[in-house]
Amino acid sequence: MDQIKIIKLINGDDIVCALAKEQLPERTPLLRLEKPLQIKYVSQLTPRGLKDYIALIKWTSYTNDTIITIPKDKIVTITSATDEMTKSYLEVSKKYEKVAMPEQGKLNLKLEEAEELSKDENDEFNELWDEFRDIKKTLH
Repeated sequence: MDQIKIIKLINGDDIVCALAKEQLPERTPLLRLEKPLQIKYVSQLTPRGLKDYIALIKWTSYTNDTIITIPKDKIVTITSATDEMTKSYLEVSKKYEKVAMPEQGKLNLKLEEAEELSKDENDEFNELWDEFRDIKKTLH
């Protein structure tokens, strides 16, 4: 695989992928992506507050295709991925073909047991949440 790229689309999606080695002719308004993964920014509630992390998910869930063709006019930017993102992408993309296809009409969620907050932690969280709601109200 060539250098890993991050592609920003006009709809706001961030895609990490390799550019396919075999591209269509230069004048074609299409670009071929290899094993595209969408970058999802996820917030998680922890006993210490909100924590953000990045998840890489299969961008085109309902196909077994590993090469996806997109119109060039839907791309805002193409940049090189950092070493850390490249490592993450390469690790996740190894399992690209093995990712289970979601069944239509069903949402498969695995809920892990959440660690119960202590009374003090719960009170602290509720205070933070109330402050957040107050700030949100003043912004609107």
